[in-house]
Amino acid sequence: MQEPAKVNPKAFVDARMSQLLDKNSLARLAGVSSLTITRLETGKPVLLTNIKKVMQALGYSVADKDRFFM
Repeated sequence: MQEPAKVNPKAFVDARMSQLLDKNSLARLAGVSSLTITRLETGKPVLLTNIKKVMQALGYSVADKDRFFM
């Protein structure tokens, strides 16, 4: 089982808004629930696999991890 990762919630909000996406649209693009997006953007625990999906949907790779993780 994976450990939840600590993220920078503001980085996810800023990245989503810079692409003019609402939470539901990003969730669809990433293949996750809109609850997952809300959890990311409020600093609640989210599985690393889901964070990776959201980052990729926003056009970022694992190499950009310092932008999104605390």
